[in-house]
This record gives sequence, C-alpha cells and structure tokens, in this order.
Amino acid sequence: MLTPQIQAAQALKSIARSEHIKSYLQQSEELYPLVLQAAKRFITGESRQDGITVAKEMIRKGYAVSLEYIGENIKGAGECHEAKEEFLQLIEEMGAASINQTVSLDLSHIGLLVDTEITYTHLVELAEKAKSYNITVMVSMEESSKTDDILDIYKRAVRHYSNVGISIQAHLYRSVQDLRELMDYPGKIRIVKGAYQEPCNVAIPRSKELNDRYLQLVEQVMEANHPLSIATHDESLIQQIEQRHCLARSHVEVEMLYGIRPDLLKNAKDNGYTARMYLTYGQEWYLYLCHRLAEYPENLYLALTDMIGPPATNKYGSY
Repeated sequence: MLTPQIQAAQALKSIARSEHIKSYLQQSEELYPLVLQAAKRFITGESRQDGITVAKEMIRKGYAVSLEYIGENIKGAGECHEAKEEFLQLIEEMGAASINQTVSLDLSHIGLLVDTEITYTHLVELAEKAKSYNITVMVSMEESSKTDDILDIYKRAVRHYSNVGISIQAHLYRSVQDLRELMDYPGKIRIVKGAYQEPCNVAIPRSKELNDRYLQLVEQVMEANHPLSIATHDESLIQQIEQRHCLARSHVEVEMLYGIRPDLLKNAKDNGYTARMYLTYGQEWYLYLCHRLAEYPENLYLALTDMIGPPATNKYGSY
C-alpha cells in the first residue's frame, strides 16, 4: 500500500508534466508571482546574472558550484539554438569571472527532441568553449526513454572532450551495465537516485533496495578511481559513504541542489570534503519546482510559507 508521502510525490510528478497546468500558471497574473516566490527557495532567479551572483557568493564561502540554465523537452530547432547560445554566454561570463567550475544541462534543452546530430553539434560547441576556460560540462540524465540517445551522444563527445561528464540514475535497472561501460571514458560520473516516474519493470522504487543499489554504483566508480560526483540529499547514504572513507578522496565530490538540506552540504564542506552546490536559473522553473517538491513532499509546507510570507531568505544564510 502506498504511503501518503509516496502518493503526494507521484501526484506532484504528474502535475509537473501537465502542460495545461503549466500554461495556466504562466498566464496567471495572480498565481505566477506567488509560485515564483516559492520557487526562489530552489532557484537563484530568472536571469543569468542571478545565477552568476549566487555562484560568486557560494565560491567565496568555500563551495564548488554547478550552474544550469533550466529547460528541457524543447521541440523547436530555433528554441534549441537559443538555449545553446544562452549556455555559450553563460560559459563566457563564468570564464570572464574566473568561475572555472561546472555547467550542467539536459540534452533535450539543446536539441534531443529535434535531431540527435544537432544535439551533438551543440554539445561539442559548448564543450569546446568550456574547455578554453577549464570548465566542465555535465550532461544530466532524463526519462529512461531518452537514455540510449543521451549515452550515445555523450560517448561521442567525451572521446574528444574529457571535460564532458555524465549523470547516471541509480533507480534504473540498466545503470549497473551502463556504468561499467562509462568507466572506459574519461568524463566525470555523477550518480543520482533518479527523479522521473518510471514503470516498475524499468526502475527500482524508493526503498532500501534503491539505497543499496546507489551504494553499489558509488563503490563501482570508487574502485576504478574514476572522477565521481555523489549527488544525493539522503543523510543516511552520505553517512554510510563517509564511513567507508570515500568522501575524502581527491577525485570525489558531494553535490546537492541549492535550497535542499543546506545543513548537509555545509557539514560536508566543513569536514574538508569537496562540496558542490547545484545552482539553477531561468524562467522554465515550473518543472524543476515540482520535482523538488516531489522528492521531499514536506517541502510543500515551506512552499506555502514562502508564497504568503516574505521572500525566502535561505539564499546565503543557511550556507
């Protein structure tokens, strides 16, 4: 029997994919600013400058950062080109500000639903620009139906650009084999649990089994001495990984999303581990917000508080 928390998470994931609800929200002069107020707990803002400003502050505080211009599932070639240009400008401004860190993106933001060759061309252009500034480009993972195309494009790009990395979702059954193959390539591997709602024959639900699988994948990469980003907010998992003396290694980092469990990331930083904060900006924050709420439905309480109270103040204070 599904718990109320799991039912709430599934409902939020369904809402996240509703174009009707998204469109209604974006056109509502009353609702849009209220929900944006809640979203600002998890995003830096709607502009590139918002992302750069928070990145500088977090670096000053001792964190590594990853920046993303939010967006995915773009179906128009022109829009994909515009997204690619925004990422190029982001990389340019990061380089000019000596933010030699990481840019993250979804391939469906830069062309995956339009044409795989266009996507590859865009990714290579971004990787080339990023390489000149010693910036890493991390490719995020999306729904399982896209996994083959994402991995194919990544493998082609990383052969020429070792500054391109890839994310792997622990909840997908296929990830054990995918990871074995990916360790033949030089790019950093980011391991996440997986935020997408998938069929039970494709993915492991949130459970002890999933936590065990996550640890298995982490150890698989650790044993190969491969660059690794441990991307989770699960305190129990982090403690188990720390007890295995994995976090202090030079090729390993802990990565968490902005606004989610800042205490855990600060603790990792204070313990001397590489702590990376995942920062996002842009106007396509609706899907991102729904996923953050689905991952931890108790965040709904914070969202409601943010909508009726003053703007979220966790931007810097909690870190």
